[in-house]
Amino acid sequence: MPEQRPTIYEAAGGRQAFFDLAHAWHRRCLADEVVAHAFSHGFHPQHSERLALYWIEAFGGPADYSQTIGDESFVLRMHAGNGQHPDMDQRAEACFALALEDTGLSRNDSLRQSLQDYFHWATVAMAAYPRSADDVPAGLRVARWSWDGPVPNTSSR
Repeated sequence: MPEQRPTIYEAAGGRQAFFDLAHAWHRRCLADEVVAHAFSHGFHPQHSERLALYWIEAFGGPADYSQTIGDESFVLRMHAGNGQHPDMDQRAEACFALALEDTGLSRNDSLRQSLQDYFHWATVAMAAYPRSADDVPAGLRVARWSWDGPVPNTSSR
């Protein structure tokens, strides 16, 4: 029987790795003159911690985000209704790549590539409802990502 590959969550180093990544990415975003605009109207005081929990769940870790904070619909609604902003999205992806370096997660090429592929995919998903949060369907499960890309997710929470 072939050995099972660890989840991305496990390969990254677990919970603390994603807390470190979320804090590093948030710092990079606030320092970027374009991306910082997304946070200019304020943000949840535990933004980085909540983001880390979301990523943990997305990459195969515990489902703490959906059990205590919200589902994918909740996340998409937070990002909806802001129009299209491709320049900001590209800069956010660049901040993510730098945060991977900041945290040492860029040292493993396959892990780095999978995390970057996820972040691009998630950035596109977050921009899918530029007109209104009312356009986001209800009851979507937190989107999951594996070494092979998006994990099909057609059922409700």
